[in-house]
Amino acid sequence: MAGYSTRVRSDIARWLQAGLIDAATADTLTRDVEANARKSLSFGSILAMMAALLFGAAILIFVAANWEAIPRLARVAALFAIILGGYVGGAVLKTRDHSAIGEALWIVAAAAFGGSIALIGQMYHLSGDEASALITWGAGTALAAVALRSNPLTVAAVGIADAWLFLKGFDYYSRSAFPHAFVVMAIVLFVVSFWTRSQPARHLIILSLLFYLVLLAGNHATLPVAIPLVIVSAMLFAAAVFAPEPVDRIVQLGGRLPLHALLGFLTGLAIIQFELADESTYNSGFAIASVVALAGIVAAIVLAGRESRGLRWLAYLGFAFELAMIYVVTLQSMLDTAGFFLAAAVLLGILAIIIIRVEKRMKGPASEGATA
Repeated sequence: MAGYSTRVRSDIARWLQAGLIDAATADTLTRDVEANARKSLSFGSILAMMAALLFGAAILIFVAANWEAIPRLARVAALFAIILGGYVGGAVLKTRDHSAIGEALWIVAAAAFGGSIALIGQMYHLSGDEASALITWGAGTALAAVALRSNPLTVAAVGIADAWLFLKGFDYYSRSAFPHAFVVMAIVLFVVSFWTRSQPARHLIILSLLFYLVLLAGNHATLPVAIPLVIVSAMLFAAAVFAPEPVDRIVQLGGRLPLHALLGFLTGLAIIQFELADESTYNSGFAIASVVALAGIVAAIVLAGRESRGLRWLAYLGFAFELAMIYVVTLQSMLDTAGFFLAAAVLLGILAIIIIRVEKRMKGPASEGATA
C-alpha cells in the first residue's frame, strides 16, 4: 500500500503541474490518500504480530517445560488467565487507538487457547487426536474473530483450518476419510470474513480450496475434479472481466478475482495434463489440453493483463510451465543432452521476447495517454 500511495502522490503532483486539477482538489486527494494509507498494515504492525506469536510460543513452551512442577489447579488457572488477559487487554488497547498491539494480544490469546487444548487434554488424559484438537482450536478462534470483529483472528482461523486440511489430506498412515468437511469450514469462514472485513482471509480461503481440489483429484477421480475446475474458473474469469464492479461488490476481493480464476484454470489444466501425459502418444487429449491452456493464457493477458501486473506474471509462469510440460512429454525422447540445452535456450529466448513485447504493449497506451 505504501508503494501505491507514493505513486498516487506523484500522480497528483503531476496532474497539478499539468493544470488537470486545481490546488484545492490536489490537497483533498492527498489528504484522502494519507488517511487511507495510515489504515494499511504497517511494518510496525507486522513486527507486533511476529512478537505476539513468539511471546505466545515462549509462554507455552515455558509452561510445558515446567508442567509437572506446577500444581494442576495453577496450570489451568494460568492458561485461562493468559487467554482472558489477551482478549480483554487487546480489546482495551483497541479502544485506546492501539490497534496493532491490541490485535497482537488477541493472537497471543488464540495461540494460548490452542496450547491449552493440548496441555489440558494431556493432563486429564482426554481422548482425541491432533485433528480434533485443531477443529476445536479453529472453532474457538473463529468465534473470537466474530465477537471481536478481528481481521487477524479470521486469518488465523483460516490458517488453523488449512493445518487441519493438510493433516487429514496427507494422513497416509491411518487412511482416514477424506476431509470433505473443509468445504463447510471454508464457506463458514468466508461468510465470517465479510463480518470481520478480512479481505486477506478471503484470498487465503480461495487458495486453500484450490489445494483441497488438488488433494481431491489426487485421492479420487482426476478428470471429474479437474474439468469442472477449469470450466468454473473460466466462467468466474469472464464474469470478473466483463462485469467487474458488481462481481467485486459480491466477493470483495479488491479486483483480484481474475488472478484467482486464472490460477484455478491453470491448476485444473495441469492436473489434466499430468493425467494424460502417459497417454499422449496414443490419443490427442494432452495436445488439446495444452492448446486450451496456451489459448487461455493469451486470452487472460489480452482481457485483463493491462489492469493487473500480478496476473501477467502468473500468465508468464503458466506459459513457461506449459512450454516445459510440452517439451518433457513430447520432445524429451527425441533430443539428447546437447539438444535439450539448445531447446531450453530457444524456449527461454522465445519466452523473454514474448514478455518484453507484451510489457511494452501494456505500457505503451498508458504512456501515450499520460503525455497527450
